[in-house]
Amino acid sequence: MASPKFETEFDPAHGLAVPVAPGIQRVTAPNAGPLTFHGTNSYIVGNDSVAVIDPGPEIESHYQALKSALDGRKVSHIMVSHTHKDHSPLARRLATDTGATIIAEGKHRPARPLYTGEINPLQESSDTDFEPDIAASDGQIIEGDGWSLRMIKTPGHAANHAAFALEGSGIVFSADHVMVWATSIVAPPDGSMSDYMASLDKMLERDDRLYLPGHGGPVTDPAKFVRALRTHRKMREAAVLDRLQKGDRKIADMVEVIYRDTDPRLHKAAALSLLAHLEDLVGRGDVETDGAPSIDGVYRLK
Repeated sequence: MASPKFETEFDPAHGLAVPVAPGIQRVTAPNAGPLTFHGTNSYIVGNDSVAVIDPGPEIESHYQALKSALDGRKVSHIMVSHTHKDHSPLARRLATDTGATIIAEGKHRPARPLYTGEINPLQESSDTDFEPDIAASDGQIIEGDGWSLRMIKTPGHAANHAAFALEGSGIVFSADHVMVWATSIVAPPDGSMSDYMASLDKMLERDDRLYLPGHGGPVTDPAKFVRALRTHRKMREAAVLDRLQKGDRKIADMVEVIYRDTDPRLHKAAALSLLAHLEDLVGRGDVETDGAPSIDGVYRLK
């Protein structure tokens, strides 16, 4: 199985409501960047009474675009996939304006306790003020007017990450867990590689026909793409082990080789991804380091 073929052709149509499937519209926020592609996708599900999935970042023009797309329809539910600031901040404002109930896995939290002196590199990107009205459980179904959404807990990118399956349609709103434009960043302690891989396996147990992700266009062959993503991560793990075998001891040295063809603006994120792999490898007993795994740690094969 080869690595996934990423698709970077995508028209965000900022400010407009784009139909993407029967009863589903996408409104993409104008928060383009190296980690957000062309911006965050907010989705409107339903016809007369709707759910909004991931209202998005605190950008006034995006909020007004969402309100225009809703066009007076009742918003009964707001579903939040996770609490990074490009996905959740507008949830409370929209709920206040519409009376909708906010559903999410829970508050923001790291994937594990922070080590002594450790700083979460994604702390500034985390919506620590977010609190759902209902913390849904794995598999819980939220019903609306003509639609039902099932929560699928998919930790990895974030500890409280969840996807939402539109029951009876074969469509999953995969948020940042699976995206067609790039791999998801997994950055300890905010995220966990072992959790991420387990969540990929969990999605492979399903039989879905379409993913609508948090950034970029649709994933049209989910099972094939998720298998390729899994292979990609295993290949990255193998590359880390190879660099250790060849004498690299620091993450910065590995990034220079493993990500030599990657945009330098993404090297910081790449370093965090390698930390996630090394943390997983240390936990499994394949690699050792002095003390807890860290971005500046010294690593060696066990």
